[in-house]
Amino acid sequence: MQHLCDGDVRNLLLTISYDGKCFHGWQIQQNAFTVQEAFQTALLKIIGDGFDIKGCSRTDSGVHANMYCVSVKTAHPIAPERLKAALNRWLPLSVAVLDCREVGADFHARYSCKSKEYIYKIWNSEVRNPFLDGYALHYRYKLDAELLNRAAQAYVGTHDFTSFCTLDNREQGDMRRTVRHFSVTRDGNMVTMRVEADGFLYNMVRIMVGTLLRIAQGKIPPDGILAIIEKKDRQFAGPTAQACGLYLNQVNY
Repeated sequence: MQHLCDGDVRNLLLTISYDGKCFHGWQIQQNAFTVQEAFQTALLKIIGDGFDIKGCSRTDSGVHANMYCVSVKTAHPIAPERLKAALNRWLPLSVAVLDCREVGADFHARYSCKSKEYIYKIWNSEVRNPFLDGYALHYRYKLDAELLNRAAQAYVGTHDFTSFCTLDNREQGDMRRTVRHFSVTRDGNMVTMRVEADGFLYNMVRIMVGTLLRIAQGKIPPDGILAIIEKKDRQFAGPTAQACGLYLNQVNY
């Protein structure tokens, strides 16, 4: 987008929700359709190309967002409520703008964030649910949610989560993160894992989930998570769970 000069530039915070099933994540990519591309295309139709856009997180292909935040800097005078309505007209049906408001000039959707919460949905039944295809992991073997909830408490606290990160050039430097909460609950056949932290490494939540499933399978002991954290080695954690069950659920500023 065009470079913006200081002066009459406004900073807008937009809260959106999206179904990630047909998107290759948030961030613009070559030869792949992303949420950011859909969002920028709609903005171009409404206010032209004089804007700068920042997303709160890099979600992977197939990951959903109940709440995702975008900051947009623009000199265009459009009122927040009008921009919200116009975007909801031009965006794909799989993306909705829930709120739009002005914020301070120094606000940044990603760097101003204090914590994020993700949820991971598992349909725990012998029979798949056709209405959850792409929206929850189908896991046919019995899960003891109470056991997994107790095991998951080892994630809570400030740790080096190298063991729970897919290493690539995105992740360099400090691998410590502070997990504030992790819970595993059951409602009928739906098992939901919920985690809040000050930040997440690449694939961190999906590897946490995969490790808990290994505990359910008896391949990792229930008290084995802390030892895996201390190893600081990806090979000791469980597999990366499928993207379909993951939702960015809450962004806290």
